[in-house]
Amino acid sequence: MNIVHQLLCGGDPDFEDTCAEVPWLEILTRPGMPVEELLTRIGNMPHDRPRAFKSHSAPPGLPYVDPISGKNVRCIVVVRNPEEALVSAKPFFEKHTDDWFDLWQVPQAALLRPDFPTFYHEVIDPMGLNAAPFGFLQSWWPLRARPNVLLLHFADMKRDHDGSIRRIADFLDIRPSPEAWQATADYTSFRWMKQHGIKFDATTATEVRILETGAMVRAGKTGAAADDGMTREISEHLRAVGSRVCSGERALRWLYEGGPLP
Repeated sequence: MNIVHQLLCGGDPDFEDTCAEVPWLEILTRPGMPVEELLTRIGNMPHDRPRAFKSHSAPPGLPYVDPISGKNVRCIVVVRNPEEALVSAKPFFEKHTDDWFDLWQVPQAALLRPDFPTFYHEVIDPMGLNAAPFGFLQSWWPLRARPNVLLLHFADMKRDHDGSIRRIADFLDIRPSPEAWQATADYTSFRWMKQHGIKFDATTATEVRILETGAMVRAGKTGAAADDGMTREISEHLRAVGSRVCSGERALRWLYEGGPLP
């Protein structure tokens, strides 16, 4: 989200919240919010530059062709090693505010557990969340060669920050000036984002504060799932779930490791 925003505006250190610049399509500000209100908010966004949106959805629920204009929507799809994605869910839920739990009448006991193995077996597995990373990739994988789809892996973006920005800029047909390029690289670095973490905590997304400071920009590491509680037993169980959901060993291997797309 931040890379796209910085590329579109040529470098912007002063934005308040990424969710204001790149709105989350599925989010409602309060229980019972009419969908028409969400559509109006999106329709009122400035049209003097391309608009960017965040989504957790995948085809066919998320169209990659604009149903109104018929034009291709450019989709930047980022995936992460599923072990890393799931261990990060525990501290993420823990960073949700009491006000958010109260607004949506969600008992904290439904999502919070003292350690990751308990969290996995009592929250993630019963809710089917362990299948979600694999199902997401399964939806996008057949579209990976389409010219309006850019499939990226978090590990590759960490390995080559500047190269990833260039890929995204090329995909969006953006040619930054040297000054804008340097600003984009600086303002999308983990160090800068960590120092300005409140800008990424969705502070304007709903009527109450969703997250405590630092929920979104936490560690920025790869290969450290075990540090957050991933065990061998859970890893094997997760891989088995993935094998049932994600057809094809090449896709499954890429989801775990990244690297060149086959």
